Amino acid sequence: MGATQQTSTINRTIGSVGAIGIGIGAMVGGGILALAGVAFAVSGPSAILAFVVNGVIAAVTALSFAEMASANPQSGGTYTYAKKALSLQVAFGVGWVVWFASLVAAVLYALGFGAFAIFALQQIPAGGYEWLFELQAFPTILALCAIGFYTFKLTRSPGSDGKFVNIGKLVVFIVLIAGGLAAVFQTPFSHITRSLDPFFTGGFSGVIAAMGYTFIAFQGFDLIASAAGEIKNPEKTIPRAMIGTLVIGTAIYLPLLFVMMTVGVQPGDSIAGMSAENPETVLAIAAQNYLGAFGFWLVLIAGIFSMLSALQANLFAASRIALKMARDRTLTHHLSNVDSKYGTPVPAIYATCGIVALLALILPDVAAAGAASSLIFLITFALGHVIMILMRNRGYKDSKTFRAPFFPALPIAGFIACTALALFQAIVVPAAGMISIIWLLIGSALFVSFFVKRAEVIEASEQALDPDLVRLRGLSPLVLLPISNPANAESMVFVANALAPPVVGRVLLLSIVIPSKEKDDLQKRLIDSRDVTQYALHASFEVGLRPDTLTTIADHPWEEIERVVKVHNCRSLMLGLSDLDDIETSQNLERLVKRVKSDVVVFRQPYTGWKITEARKVLIPVAGFGSHDPLRARIAASLWRASEPEITFLQILSTKTPEAVRQKNQVQLTRFSGRIIPGDTEARIILSDDVKETLIREAENHDLVIMGLGKAGPDEKAFGAIALALARETNTALIYISKK
Repeated sequence: MGATQQTSTINRTIGSVGAIGIGIGAMVGGGILALAGVAFAVSGPSAILAFVVNGVIAAVTALSFAEMASANPQSGGTYTYAKKALSLQVAFGVGWVVWFASLVAAVLYALGFGAFAIFALQQIPAGGYEWLFELQAFPTILALCAIGFYTFKLTRSPGSDGKFVNIGKLVVFIVLIAGGLAAVFQTPFSHITRSLDPFFTGGFSGVIAAMGYTFIAFQGFDLIASAAGEIKNPEKTIPRAMIGTLVIGTAIYLPLLFVMMTVGVQPGDSIAGMSAENPETVLAIAAQNYLGAFGFWLVLIAGIFSMLSALQANLFAASRIALKMARDRTLTHHLSNVDSKYGTPVPAIYATCGIVALLALILPDVAAAGAASSLIFLITFALGHVIMILMRNRGYKDSKTFRAPFFPALPIAGFIACTALALFQAIVVPAAGMISIIWLLIGSALFVSFFVKRAEVIEASEQALDPDLVRLRGLSPLVLLPISNPANAESMVFVANALAPPVVGRVLLLSIVIPSKEKDDLQKRLIDSRDVTQYALHASFEVGLRPDTLTTIADHPWEEIERVVKVHNCRSLMLGLSDLDDIETSQNLERLVKRVKSDVVVFRQPYTGWKITEARKVLIPVAGFGSHDPLRARIAASLWRASEPEITFLQILSTKTPEAVRQKNQVQLTRFSGRIIPGDTEARIILSDDVKETLIREAENHDLVIMGLGKAGPDEKAFGAIALALARETNTALIYISKK
């Protein structure tokens, strides 16, 4: 196997047939064969109504997902859409749940394979090996073998394939349905009506319970969205594949269930009773009743291959969700590596299959796995409807891609249906709800402990590189920009633009007039305020900003800035200062940084009229990967988007630093720079015991330095010795960042 590398990408290699194959592989066969018996056991013949209603809910959900996937053709499914429309923390929660949904679905089909395989082997004379079938763990062992096989296969195949298996499954189901319908026409009508009586064996609650157990059988369309980043011509292919998957699946499910519960039942028996005795293999027994041994073996063979193809499809989709989350640093970056030889996300596949194997040991019951999986998918589908509404309202009204009809009534109805069924399922099967809660608690602990800081950096960079992302989230960040020198307004506005993305961001230009008792002097100050505001507005319009303006009269400008920040709840404060060495200015600035609750960015220009877009060499010192990273990422990514300068990330270590530590830091710094800037960057480690002098020397060879300030505490200053030394001893443009 070739070495993995993070920079590798996955190409779009899946066409229409392959996309439908992903859905069919997960939907047709595995779910109905594994869970139809459970549904019949709790509801009797009315289980067919459960499948009808589930199909309607799935169709409504598929329309919402088709709209989001065609407008955002990236792998990750619901997680990708949540990351665009919701906060980073909520997106992680959604992604964590969506990943788990596919994991538990894979467990269901792995255990289903084990059950069908054991049942098939029991029909063959074993020659003294019957004791194997009595082992309680034998089905789980077979499930683990299947997981191991597909772990190996998926690491060497860039697609989920399975075309021939899907075709074979469809042929088998067509034969079963055709044979059953032929038997129906030859069966007295009285026998058919008796087999359906009583229709509501478990009452209305039984139908709802059957819906909860079997909703996973309609889940295949969701896997198409999870692999959207690998689908060719996604704008047209994805909606067709999703709808096609549901049409094919429903066209098989309903007639198959009908013939099984009518001609598949012997006189005197009931489908509910048969299912209670043999919940996992009842369809094989029913097929034997009207097609003989041929039908019996046909269902067993179809069941084995259906479980395997559904297992493969869910492992494939789950690994792609993990890959997407790892690239966003909401999971460990190690899962983002792609094999250079096979083009597959090997670490994500290993992690996915490993967790599935562990869950197979914890949940050795097919019904429990089906209930848990259905519950989790219902939750993610309910969230999907909400996200679709938000995305349509915030940004995709005029898009030419697929649009779900009857908006917003259709997604609202889908949300209510999914939520209600999920709540009922959590009550009926408490274990399913408990499993979901435990998984969320584990994910929350991991996210807060290891991933949140790095994920915020990725998020900040993405917002700077793609301001439309902020609009989709419904955000309107406000940046306060006090202005005094019109000649410096253009560069000041550019940095404000980085903090408040164009179109969606809001910038408040503040001009403070100091009162004067002399009329002429006051008139001059008012004219100066008007001129500087007018110039700043012109510079704002040039870069796509539509700022608000505010002119106030105050005796103490620093106190007035603090007041305006508080009154307008500004997210960021942008200050332009020419002389950080002035004692009064330094004291006022320190006081302001400590007292305001917003982020503070201080910009020192080398000379009047200097334009930041002219900076060709940018230096970003990195002492640690901490709280300043998101702001650094936002400014650096905006600058790269505007003019693509040479950006160098620099870390200075002691000359006594061990070589192993230096190499580790080099890897971390390179990875850090790659997360922020999509183009080529330089990540340098310098060994020196004089950090200040080294940084001053490096700064003189660059046009702009972007660095974080120290944390301002009661006895600590934000502007430390190094920051002040750069201001005093260099003429380089400086951007200082203080993150709250």
